[in-house]
Amino acid sequence: MKIKLLVVGKTEKRELQSLIEEYEKRLAHYINYHQEVIPSPKTAKSRSITEQKQLEGQAILSRISTSDILVLLDEKGQTYSSKGFAKELQKYMNAGTKQLVFVIGGPFGFSQEVYSRSRAKISLSRLTFSHQMIRLFFTEQLYRAFTILRNESYHHQ
Repeated sequence: MKIKLLVVGKTEKRELQSLIEEYEKRLAHYINYHQEVIPSPKTAKSRSITEQKQLEGQAILSRISTSDILVLLDEKGQTYSSKGFAKELQKYMNAGTKQLVFVIGGPFGFSQEVYSRSRAKISLSRLTFSHQMIRLFFTEQLYRAFTILRNESYHHQ
């Protein structure tokens, strides 16, 4: 299985990007993983929220294939413990999923077309975090999930 993380807009904080890259390196030992940045729509500030979500949604959908399983990182999504998230990943692997695509959208969420195409929604917390920080938290949790699945000592109970 391959895992792709689609993100709208680049990570502007070097410190966050450095930490994200550290967990991406660690993930390489477990899975074919990569992050793909979707540039923020040009003239986004002059567009309505609906127009901005539509443009971002078109860009997201153009980067997935029909066989990809799409999972949105969304504040209204299902919450999991780290072990629960690891079990969900294992289910996708057991089902023979070729590519699992997680998406962190822009500041206003997703278009209806993206919601309709998604298989699931996951919330990392009931708290609100910046989209740039969510990238780090998600990448770390993905790494943690694989260490849980391999019974390695990274995750402590």
